[in-house]
Amino acid sequence: MVDSRERAAERALAAVGLPPERLAHLGPLGGGTYNTVEELRLTDGSRYVLKTEPEGPGLHHESELLVSEAEFYRGAALAGVPAPRVLALDGPWLLMTLSPGTPWDDTLTTVEQVDLRAELGRQVARLHTVTGPGFGYPSGALGPLAPDWRTAFAVMLDAVLDDARRYHARLPRPADEVAAVARSAYDALDEVTVPRLVHFDLWPGNVLVDRSTGRARIGGLIDGERMFWGDPLADFVSLALLGDIREDESFLAGYHEAGGRAEFDAPARLRLALYRTYLYLIMIAETVPRAVDEGRVRWVQERVAPELLAALEEIEKTAVS
Repeated sequence: MVDSRERAAERALAAVGLPPERLAHLGPLGGGTYNTVEELRLTDGSRYVLKTEPEGPGLHHESELLVSEAEFYRGAALAGVPAPRVLALDGPWLLMTLSPGTPWDDTLTTVEQVDLRAELGRQVARLHTVTGPGFGYPSGALGPLAPDWRTAFAVMLDAVLDDARRYHARLPRPADEVAAVARSAYDALDEVTVPRLVHFDLWPGNVLVDRSTGRARIGGLIDGERMFWGDPLADFVSLALLGDIREDESFLAGYHEAGGRAEFDAPARLRLALYRTYLYLIMIAETVPRAVDEGRVRWVQERVAPELLAALEEIEKTAVS
């Protein structure tokens, strides 16, 4: 008997002109933390990825995430950055090619990590050359694209704070205080005048490392569902998750080598603190609708909440000075 998952996979294949009877294998693919991700293997050995949006509650910006993901992959192709290629997008599902490699992990040697961080820096710099028609999420989840970055970011931050209130998320400071502190730094956002491609979720799990040639290289940047048009500096938050990108000499060397600009003057530090605030608010708020286990809740409260406090304190300190 054909189940609903297999029927969905066959419909996706048919949408791109591939006979459904060529489906030889359908199984879960590790790495996805929100959407359902499955591998489709055909009788000729070719492999594809099918992502399907979950049902149930989520955060405001998580509506139509696959629209943003498809936009990221199109942008990556323009920039010459390895990533999946979009085959079809139809409502709640996205069919794409499978990029080679496995998620970046601690099996890499120190030398490999240094080389790969520099390669990643060059690739991210190329991503940041891709510009968009306005600021914000291309999915339209939070409304139409804005003409300026201050307006777009204010909408994004307000939305996640509204999520935190709605789900009674456990924030380390009241939502109204967080909003007030963030607003004190919004003048720094006016320095951003060109909307550029931002992945915003480039933690190691979304960077594939391919060893098929014997030498570790980046096989693809995946899970671009959090993509938005905005300030390139925003990508530095997930690239140094719970840390400081300024300490990643290899990444920054590669980023500068490929033409990326990364200056850390006072306005840039304020913007980075705002983006850390935004990401860490998402990480705290999402634990409620996702109904994560107690271990994850504990980790978020012990590791993420203090970083959110630190970002807010940096805004207060830098804005005053």
